[in-house]
Amino acid sequence: MTTGNWAPPTRTERLLYEAGAREDRAAVLDALGRTRLYVLQARVHADAPGYTPRLPSQRDKTARRTVVPVLTEGMLLAWHPDWVFKQTTLARLAAAWPNDRWWLAVNPDTPFQAALPARAADRRAWEEAGTRGGGPARLRLLTHAGGPLHGPVAHALALGAHLAVLNGLVWNGLGAQYEDYPTDVSRLRRPWAVHHRADFRDKLRTLIATRLVGRVPESVLGMRRRLTARLGHPPSDEQWASMVTVTFERDDPYGEDRAEAAEFLRRITHYEARFRADGLLPPDGRVDTLAAFDHGRAVNVVRLALGARYCEPREAEESVLKVLESARREYGSWEEFSLGYLLARLIHFDEGDPEPMYQESVAVHRTLTQDPSSPYRNIPWS
Repeated sequence: MTTGNWAPPTRTERLLYEAGAREDRAAVLDALGRTRLYVLQARVHADAPGYTPRLPSQRDKTARRTVVPVLTEGMLLAWHPDWVFKQTTLARLAAAWPNDRWWLAVNPDTPFQAALPARAADRRAWEEAGTRGGGPARLRLLTHAGGPLHGPVAHALALGAHLAVLNGLVWNGLGAQYEDYPTDVSRLRRPWAVHHRADFRDKLRTLIATRLVGRVPESVLGMRRRLTARLGHPPSDEQWASMVTVTFERDDPYGEDRAEAAEFLRRITHYEARFRADGLLPPDGRVDTLAAFDHGRAVNVVRLALGARYCEPREAEESVLKVLESARREYGSWEEFSLGYLLARLIHFDEGDPEPMYQESVAVHRTLTQDPSSPYRNIPWS
C-alpha cells in the first residue's frame, strides 16, 4: 500500500492510515495501544540527573489548538547528535497529560497522522486501549520499509534479529535509537559495562573476536569437531564425553574447568537432542560453534551505541560490516547461524525452569527461518 509518494514504514503506520481513512477512532486507539510512541527531547535535558522535561507542545495554527506531537517507531527523524527520543505509551501519556484542552498529535503532517482530543474521558479511553492491547508487543518480526532490506548492511543487521524479534523492535534500523535514548544508555551500562565511546569500541572488538561466548563450551564443541575429522564421521556421545574428560583431566589439574565442561557437555547434548526431536536439526545434525551468540549481540551493541551517541552512523555501519565478516567465516547458512545463537542462549541460561526460554527461543528461530518476510528468507547468506 502506498499513499502518493509515501509508503507505510511499518505495520503500525499502515493501521493508522487505514483507520484514519475510515474515520475509525476506535481502530486508531487500538493501533496506538499496541505500539511504542516517541517524544523528541534535547539530549542535554535527557542527560540532566533528576530532570524530567515536560511534554513538548506546539501550536497547530490550522486547527487553532495546542498539540503534543509524538511519533510512531517508523516515523522517527534521522539520527542527530543533540536530539534524542524517549519512549512512552498511550497509557503513560494519559497519566501525565498536562492540559484538558490540548490534543495529542501522532505523526503530524504525514499521511499516518492521528489527532486525538485529551479530555478526561478521552484519556480514560487511552488507558483502556493500552490495557486492551497489552502495550508494545514482543516476539514479533518488525521490518522498517525505509531501512536496509538487501545487501551487506541489511545482512549484517539481520545477525542481530534474534534480540530484535524477542523485544518486538525493528530489526533493520540503524538510526536515532534502538529502543530509546535512556534505555539504550542503560542497557550499555548493564550488562555491558559500556559508559563511553572507548568502552564501546573495546567491547565490540571482544565480541567480534567471539571471546565472550565462553571458552569452555567452545572447547567442548571443538573436541567433537576434531574427533569427527579424525574418525571420518561424528563420534558417539560416549566417545565425545570420554575425550572431554581426558582432555580436561590432563589440561586442568586443579579441576577448575572440569565440572563446568561436564555440565556444558550435558546441556549441549540435551538441547541438540531437543532440536532434532522438534525438527530444528536433521537426525544427524549438530551445532559446531556458538560464535553466533557474540555476533548477534555485537550488532545489538552497535545499535545501542548509536542510540546512546557513543558512535556516529558511519562508524556504526562500518562496525556491523566487521561483524558480518566474522560471522561469514564461521557459518555457511542462516539456519546454522540461528541454531548457533539458539544453543548458546539456552546453555548459558539453563537455570531454574528453562522451558519458557526454550519455547521462546524456538519461536524466534522459527519466525526468522520460516516467515516469508524474514531477512533470513530474503537475504542470501553468501
